[in-house]
Amino acid sequence: MSYGLLKGKRGIIFGALNDQSIAWKVAVKAAEEGASITLSNTAIAIRMGQTNELAQQLGCEVIPADATNYEDLYEVFRRSQEVLGGKIDFVLHSIGMSPNVRKGRTYDALDYNMYNKTLDISALSFHKMLQAAKSQDAIAEYGSIIALSYMAAQRTMFGYNDMADAKALLESIARSFGYIYGRERNVRINTISQSPTMTTAGSGIKGMDRLFDFANRMSPLGNASAEECADYCIVMFSDLTRKVTMQNLFHDGGFSSMGMSLRAMSTYEKGLEEYMNEDGNIIYG
Repeated sequence: MSYGLLKGKRGIIFGALNDQSIAWKVAVKAAEEGASITLSNTAIAIRMGQTNELAQQLGCEVIPADATNYEDLYEVFRRSQEVLGGKIDFVLHSIGMSPNVRKGRTYDALDYNMYNKTLDISALSFHKMLQAAKSQDAIAEYGSIIALSYMAAQRTMFGYNDMADAKALLESIARSFGYIYGRERNVRINTISQSPTMTTAGSGIKGMDRLFDFANRMSPLGNASAEECADYCIVMFSDLTRKVTMQNLFHDGGFSSMGMSLRAMSTYEKGLEEYMNEDGNIIYG
């Protein structure tokens, strides 16, 4: 059901890879709510994923960009204004990747070149995106910018590794830039801390299936799905939230306020054998 919340608005969605992506769901919802959008992802993600199929479905343009490259991001905002016919009303940053996680390196044995890449891709890209937009006055007054975060920015989550550091930095950037952009242009910047979600990126986190199950048992309302996260993003993009900025907004079924639930406690498992090395020591990273 459409409410017309984004009727006449223009937006950019970064990070839609396939129909599992939260960014994909947000793009579809934004179009249903009356928005005109552009999509952006890396050239290789566009080739390997289904971004072009989404663009055909929604009748929008795809603008390739390396999110770690300031000039590429500048061009996304310049071209989007040209294509959409005016300033941008909303932006979604749904970008994150850890080479250390992909390579199975634990937090106490990181490769620092890969660590820098994690921070650059997953957090510094947000700062570059905001700076590129502000430098050309690309965001309309009371525009809304959202980046997707996760609880691991505040609490240690097994297996989330250096992505936790990236999410903490991401949230800090939203606050610091949110103050400046809010005062100068009335642009609002927030992060949404979503439940563990079985996206392509999320599936690469060690023990994600168990984390997903644990969070679902802990949360009074259960895990929020990608579709439900998209609904929340649409509300944050709309004029209904014009005074919400510099916030990290938990969208996790209540998980962030829980200590221990009956369901989680009753299904607790003691076996740790699969997390032991050949010497019988538990690997906590």
